[in-house]
Amino acid sequence: MKIFYSDAHRKHYPPFEVFDGGKRVPYLENPDRMDRILSALKKTDWAEFSEPTDFGLEPILAVHERGYIAFLASAWTEWLVSDSDAASSPETHAFLPATFALRRTPRVPSTLLGKAGYYMMDLSACIVEATYTTALASANCALSAADSAFCTQHSAFALCRPPGHHAGKDYAAGYCFINNASVAANWLSSKGKVALLDIDYHAGNGTQDIFYERNDVLTISIHGDPDYEYPHYIGFADETGSGAGLGFHHNFPLPAGTDDASYLSELDEALELITAYQPSCIVISAGMDTFDGDPLGRFKVTRNGFAEIGKRIAALNLPSVIVMEGGYANEALGENVVTLLEQFK
Repeated sequence: MKIFYSDAHRKHYPPFEVFDGGKRVPYLENPDRMDRILSALKKTDWAEFSEPTDFGLEPILAVHERGYIAFLASAWTEWLVSDSDAASSPETHAFLPATFALRRTPRVPSTLLGKAGYYMMDLSACIVEATYTTALASANCALSAADSAFCTQHSAFALCRPPGHHAGKDYAAGYCFINNASVAANWLSSKGKVALLDIDYHAGNGTQDIFYERNDVLTISIHGDPDYEYPHYIGFADETGSGAGLGFHHNFPLPAGTDDASYLSELDEALELITAYQPSCIVISAGMDTFDGDPLGRFKVTRNGFAEIGKRIAALNLPSVIVMEGGYANEALGENVVTLLEQFK
């Protein structure tokens, strides 16, 4: 299996994030995650690593608003110029706003901090010096995997970091800056119908935002019920698309404690929808934070569960673009990823 990976991700390593209640903690979405996955993949006899191709900005701007991407590109440099404390000790800082837009009006502020509050949803999408360039590399991993899957009609894995599925058309959120899976799915949509299945523990709010009014990409997310889980304000079962996209988005919100059997039952319903849609390929937002014991999840999916999830999705017999999203139980992360991917090789 082709594995697309860039070591550039290591330069994105914010020194902290802010949890609920204002608790400042070490950044959970860190380079160690990739090291665990790489180590496990290198023990197999089927992982073929490749550097991503640079697809340029066009596929990204086809999904994300131009002003938002311009903000990501310049935010760190602008902040260093405007904040003397940040400039004197940038390694101890991450760029975050102190206010957040409620989006009741479409007006984008002219100031840097005003734009930050408009273009950033939370306190985990921290920007540091190399955030933009690593996000571009991550998106190129997804695009390269999409190109490989389309050309070979086989599966490919995009080992993306930062992840992407919380990034909307014009906002960063939940460790995500560019929506890698959505960029790949949109690129593929010019070649035929695409299904995008999100199996991360958290709702794919950014993906939903991007495709909600479209019918050329079927989007499905299986996740912790936002009534109790991040991102809280999106991902409910009655959100099914609008306009041309009505009926082409499906959320499967599940309760805390969901185990293998319950998860697989919902997955089967999702796969029936995909089969009926008859896509020419599938993009999978592969989060491993459904794992029992993940610090950011409350599901009870086991490693055997991941094997069965992969087996059932692979049984669709579609070219598959598997895009890395979340998963923070680092000691188990590599083996969990390999267990899922083995079903597609």
